[in-house]
Amino acid sequence: MNELKKLELQVREQIKNDPAHDFEHIMRVYKNVKKIAKHENVNLNLVLAAALLHDIVSFPKSDNRSKTSSLKSAQKAKIMLEKYHYTKNEIKIIVGAIADHSFSRNKTPKTMEGKILQDADRLDALGAIGIARTFSVGGAENRPIYRVTDPFCYARAPDDKKWTVDHFYRKLLLLEKKMNTKFAKKEAKRRTAILKEFLTELKREI
Repeated sequence: MNELKKLELQVREQIKNDPAHDFEHIMRVYKNVKKIAKHENVNLNLVLAAALLHDIVSFPKSDNRSKTSSLKSAQKAKIMLEKYHYTKNEIKIIVGAIADHSFSRNKTPKTMEGKILQDADRLDALGAIGIARTFSVGGAENRPIYRVTDPFCYARAPDDKKWTVDHFYRKLLLLEKKMNTKFAKKEAKRRTAILKEFLTELKREI
């Protein structure tokens, strides 16, 4: 059994059943990494390991520690990786990619492995699956779907801690312009169109 398969099994056992950061999210990001990496000069094994471990610690969005999830994941990943046959430099690359991937960190990763992981994770916040994840989190946090007055943030700053639809304006619609790789930019454009179509239909219905 290779190192990646061992890591996958370990992550499957440890990952929490968070509605938006469950094991299936991990595997979708893993698949996205493979698609992006075909077009880039990158160490695929390292970025795949980073994908498996990028959410090994994930605090709920309502938790004050939420913004530290990527840093905590990086710390835990380092401990886990030291038990496998990775060099110190390889661990440094994987851990760095994990630490810098999150939206809340507002960082562009230094390595191509980090950039691909960030893109792969952000793609899973877009499109049909992104919509499903957004409302899954909103329901888990008992948030109203939208603010009755100004549901689409025309005259106010979005507050996605209070209303779920605000998350589109606070984060999701911004991701397309934040992608690092050519493939991810193209795919993000396609998935963002799905978000916009959903919002247009929602406007008609409410």
